[in-house]
Amino acid sequence: MDYTRNVKILTWQGFLIGFCLWAPIAAIYFSKVSGSYALGLSIFSIAMISSAIFEIPTGIFSDLIGRKYTTMLGGFFYMLSGIFYALGFNYWWLVAGAIMEGLGRSFYSGNNDALLYDSLNKTDRKEELEKFMGFIGGAEQWALGIAALLGGILAYKFSFGLVMWLSIIPTLLCFVTSFWLIEVENSEKNEGNVFLHLKEAFKNFLTNQKLRLLSLSSIIGFGFGESGFQFTTVFVAGLWPVWAIGVARMLSNIGAAIGFGWSGKLINKFKAVNILMFEQIYSKIITLLALLFPTIASPALMSTTSILYGPSEVAEKSIFQTEFTDKQRATMGSLNSLGRSIFFAIATSILGVMADITNPRIAMIMGQILGITSIWLTWKLLRLLRQSPSEEN
Repeated sequence: MDYTRNVKILTWQGFLIGFCLWAPIAAIYFSKVSGSYALGLSIFSIAMISSAIFEIPTGIFSDLIGRKYTTMLGGFFYMLSGIFYALGFNYWWLVAGAIMEGLGRSFYSGNNDALLYDSLNKTDRKEELEKFMGFIGGAEQWALGIAALLGGILAYKFSFGLVMWLSIIPTLLCFVTSFWLIEVENSEKNEGNVFLHLKEAFKNFLTNQKLRLLSLSSIIGFGFGESGFQFTTVFVAGLWPVWAIGVARMLSNIGAAIGFGWSGKLINKFKAVNILMFEQIYSKIITLLALLFPTIASPALMSTTSILYGPSEVAEKSIFQTEFTDKQRATMGSLNSLGRSIFFAIATSILGVMADITNPRIAMIMGQILGITSIWLTWKLLRLLRQSPSEEN
């Protein structure tokens, strides 16, 4: 059985999911349809919250019904989400789209990484996990960069509505390509009580200190980082013309794509946890400087942090996959995504209140300061791994 086909399809799906033309104009479009910035930004939170609600059951489904069918369901709900967003008659249509997006995201979360790992393991190539994660992540970032530029131009020249409808095409292709995936049999598949299955996964989280430190760092870093990113469009619009917002996004995505391409080599040379630590420190320093002293160069300066985003993401996933148990790999990946989604909703609410009281720039600064906690947790993980060099990732 040629399981390398799965790797190729997952790479193409990464590109298709990334080719989201509405990404650079989402905050503006959602706010325009809903009638307020507060309601518009709430769509991002609803998508995350719905993803959090569905994370655990979809992770268990992946371990029980198979990776292929879970991927198919993810593509289907992503496609439905795009349709609801494009129809966008009022705020509640956007809410429905956000729920569908969250459901699609939860089917992909954990499952696709597990499918990649299982496929490589079947071909005795699991040591190349970081390399192929870099390929997939890079494909998604190149797609995001191209889509950001095209989406901004199409919205400016034609209409936001056209951009939303065109964005459905890649999700349709993503759903269709799932039919060509090859199922990887899990010899340790647990057909028993799903609550026992979940209990065992959570027990591993509690007893594995390395897994726990990495999870908490990931959850806090993502929560404040991603919620602050939602305000970036408003920040950039205050420094650059509106048509250039897509250019700012494109620079970040191209930087991330290049970084993903280097991921395997960087991790092999410097170790995964060292990459994580350096990325977090560099990102915090550069972003804080750009926000504290805003100039026309600030958006470009902030985009340089994206170069290390790819290696950091791959490093994090690599450590996770090493610490996960085989029979619960997707479930435990979903447990971590559950925490990230919930904390994102909390962080968005905190920064949203700050932005209403002050302004988005001040809220972004506070988010960066609060996110320093993730650096401390990664530092503790680094110390733990250095105490057992034979197991260092």
